Amino acid sequence: MKIRITVLCDNLVCRLAGSGEHGFSVFIETDKGNYLFDTGSGHSIVGNSLVFCKDLRTIRKIFLSHGHYDHTGGLPEVLKIRGKVSVHAHPDIFLERIAVIKEKTKEIKRFVGIPFKKSYLESLGANFIFNTKFVEVEKGISLTGQVPRKTPFEKPDPRLFTEVNGKINQDILLDDQSLILDSKKGLILILGCAHSGMINIINHVINKTKKEKIYAILGGTHLDFLTAEQLEKSIEFLKKIEVEKIGVSHCTGLKAAFRLQQEFGDRFFYGCVGGVLEV
Repeated sequence: MKIRITVLCDNLVCRLAGSGEHGFSVFIETDKGNYLFDTGSGHSIVGNSLVFCKDLRTIRKIFLSHGHYDHTGGLPEVLKIRGKVSVHAHPDIFLERIAVIKEKTKEIKRFVGIPFKKSYLESLGANFIFNTKFVEVEKGISLTGQVPRKTPFEKPDPRLFTEVNGKINQDILLDDQSLILDSKKGLILILGCAHSGMINIINHVINKTKKEKIYAILGGTHLDFLTAEQLEKSIEFLKKIEVEKIGVSHCTGLKAAFRLQQEFGDRFFYGCVGGVLEV
């Protein structure tokens, strides 16, 4: 399957045209048709799709990695253009979610969940198809479903919580899932934020697909809050599985991105707005 992936939303811009935002989205072109993975925060997806000539009206399916605003905020604008379309996601994406940021003696709470009701999105044409387990959506295109958490140091982000009936609990983001594309060079793994842990996700993909050749990884790796020692363990794992292309985006963090570039050289690229991965 021929694949061309264009980054529509990211924190950074790597082309002369296009706008950045805190969010992530990629437009996927294949022999089967076009797909969208995540929709960013909502500020730039439509404008960037026009700049890079990616027709949102042609999308066959939308895949959502998890229920945070910076991956789902652009959904209404996309739906207004596309109309009725299948939206694949985990059923937990509509949980009430907050981030708690500590500043000296104060705690600042901020809503970080999907900023729209399910009924509103359905009125715009979203046909939600929920999955919790690994599923092949179409031949050569799969979603990981919930990912087992086995790597000891890949812990939930301590800043993220759910709020249900006034009760606040650590958010372990069971809805976090990634997209797998089966290319002629090997598997391409697209991450939203990798809240499940990048190593956990990769091991889960290898276990479910029974394929050990991962050609490329693209997306948010959430490596920004790991210790230096933990980051080195993640790098050693990537070296062990011999990934040929590593494209990091969004929540990876600049320090982690610089370290990955230092280690992987030409195999590394930043998945910023306008960036392209073609197989």
